[in-house]
Amino acid sequence: MHLWLSKNSEVPLRDQLTTQIVLGIVSNDLKAGQKLPSTRELARRYHVHSNTVSAAYNELARRGWVEFRKGSGIYVRKFDTEAELDMQLELDQMISVFLRVAREKGFSLADIRRRLRYWFRFQPPDHFLVIEPNDDLRKILIAEIEEAVRFPVSGARPEECSNPIVLTGAAPVALIGQGEVARLLPSEISCLLLHSRSVPASLEGERRPPSDALISVASHWPDFLRWAQAVLVAAGIDADALSLRSTDEPDWKKGLASSFYVITDALTALSLPSGCNARVFRIIADSSIDELKKFKEFISRE
Repeated sequence: MHLWLSKNSEVPLRDQLTTQIVLGIVSNDLKAGQKLPSTRELARRYHVHSNTVSAAYNELARRGWVEFRKGSGIYVRKFDTEAELDMQLELDQMISVFLRVAREKGFSLADIRRRLRYWFRFQPPDHFLVIEPNDDLRKILIAEIEEAVRFPVSGARPEECSNPIVLTGAAPVALIGQGEVARLLPSEISCLLLHSRSVPASLEGERRPPSDALISVASHWPDFLRWAQAVLVAAGIDADALSLRSTDEPDWKKGLASSFYVITDALTALSLPSGCNARVFRIIADSSIDELKKFKEFISRE
């Protein structure tokens, strides 16, 4: 586990730690069940006070990202994937029984494949449905998927999924941290869980700006502003060189074009004034975007 920490910053070290560990978990850089460095080891490695690391771990445990195992250490909490694996095994068994019965009745594999293709085409999903409780994040995810996959996308809060109309024709998707969404869906409907981009992937290929450069961060989602600030400061950017712009503010666009970079999300990027040197930090990992593209190709296949 590699972290970036800046001690000369207004962003507390605890927040820098918690932000990067959470991003590591949701991006799958830190695996479920993986043991994290001890408080003492992490404090020694990054030359910070052990109380700071302890506070960060306690906050992560309170929020459900890690768990303390007595006498063993600190581990990334396993999300409820066991039930999904059991359902997958049950589905495989059902398919196996179906194939065996069909073959015993004299149907060839070609016959079975042809009829399955027919039923898959009969009413395939015609859009992705982003299930996310946070309204701002949901809109950003929709914008990212629409841009990358070129397929209709809508969104809903988890509680709205009890309405059958919301799920009609939908292929539900959710961030992996929202895995409990799957339990709210009817048993016959599966949910594709998306990984988030890791910190290294977000910063890859970016050159360090001059020390006197102004960097603006623009978004409607408050967590994006906080996340970007924590990551950039941890990577060594002076906090005084950052200008945080909430699109709720009436004059948020003023002077953006003079910034060295404007770091923003996929939705806000559509509203930036011309002349901005935009850097879009995307939430969804490339691997998950590839999965969505493959799914689209599968359901669109004739």
